[in-house]
Amino acid sequence: MTRRGRKGKGVKWLKHYSSAQSILIIGDGDFSFSMALATAFGSGANLVATSLDSYESNVMELKITGATVLHGVNAKKMKSHTYLKTRQFDRIVFNFPHAGFKAKDYKEVQMVSLHKVLVKGFLANARCLLHPYGEIHISHKIGYPYDEWNLEQLASESSLTMIKKVKFQKEDYPGYNQKRGDGAKCNRSFPLGECCTFQFCIKSEEPEEETPLVCLVAALANVNLSQSHRNYVTV
Repeated sequence: MTRRGRKGKGVKWLKHYSSAQSILIIGDGDFSFSMALATAFGSGANLVATSLDSYESNVMELKITGATVLHGVNAKKMKSHTYLKTRQFDRIVFNFPHAGFKAKDYKEVQMVSLHKVLVKGFLANARCLLHPYGEIHISHKIGYPYDEWNLEQLASESSLTMIKKVKFQKEDYPGYNQKRGDGAKCNRSFPLGECCTFQFCIKSEEPEEETPLVCLVAALANVNLSQSHRNYVTV
């Protein structure tokens, strides 16, 4: 099944992403990340690129590749979006989620709280748009205070589990230009520093472990059933 990203004939890859996957990119400021994928794949047919604000950078070029471009998509409400609500994706990507820069009198703890609300809302919505065996990727700075966002805990609250954490390198995506979040300065870039891509999937529902007593009762029942069957056959 190449739709899950297996390396089939003609499938092109860029890091964790392939041309066979249906990919939803959230908050792609100037659509440069989406453009990097479309260029590497030679097509954007399986890409849905979104932004919160309406910037025209790379939009025409991206549409020419066959990608779908959506403006005004709120990460915390996207499961109800007219276009998205009837679709599911193999990969849902949100690079460097940011709630925007607020007034100078905002304390660090308040800013962390705002960012966590954004990520929590995104994860809850993304889970509803994800194929059962798909993955949600969040690229994020690491170290203080970014570790305070506690992405793993936020994911767990949406029944998601982290399967991998890999180093993010901007140069792997030629032309990508990270943008700030919501607000007046949302079209400005910012330094990345050390960062990683956190990869999540839907938690599997494993059956509860059977107790020895339950196993014994089941075994006796099978023995009695077998004996009854043999008696029936020999009569």
